[in-house]
Amino acid sequence: MVVLGKAESTPFCRFCYFSSMKKLILVFCICLVTFSCRNENKEPWNNNQLIDPFELSESIIHNKSYLIYSIGPAAIIKNSIDIGETRHEENLNKLKKKLASNSNKSEIIFYCGCCPFNDCPNIRPAFSLANSLGFKNHKLLNLANNLKSDWIDKNYPIQQID
Repeated sequence: MVVLGKAESTPFCRFCYFSSMKKLILVFCICLVTFSCRNENKEPWNNNQLIDPFELSESIIHNKSYLIYSIGPAAIIKNSIDIGETRHEENLNKLKKKLASNSNKSEIIFYCGCCPFNDCPNIRPAFSLANSLGFKNHKLLNLANNLKSDWIDKNYPIQQID
């Protein structure tokens, strides 16, 4: 029955409205999950290419031979090679020359430590460079916060200062 141009509200109409809303919400959620999964890891490394600070410190203590490159503001970690901040082209070129003198099967560790990964301007250019040069055994030191709190404060091995 129509009263003044409006349809009478029936339980069936309300059911259709809520059923349609549930379907719309479901479609939206599926689209959201699909989009977020597709863009989940846009980093140049995967989780298997992260090395824990404790693991690296133990390797240094036991004289495991890694090539450790500091791609940030300072080469603090023992036996690390100071490249400088790889957000700067000249330092990225310096790294490229160093990498070219090694086998692409060399075990390499990169670290910066200036800030958390999300904000770091140095790790992506360096890691992407190693990827593009075909290196197979390169890793990134998994510093969740920074070099001070995740390495120095834990008394892990550091360079001797003269």
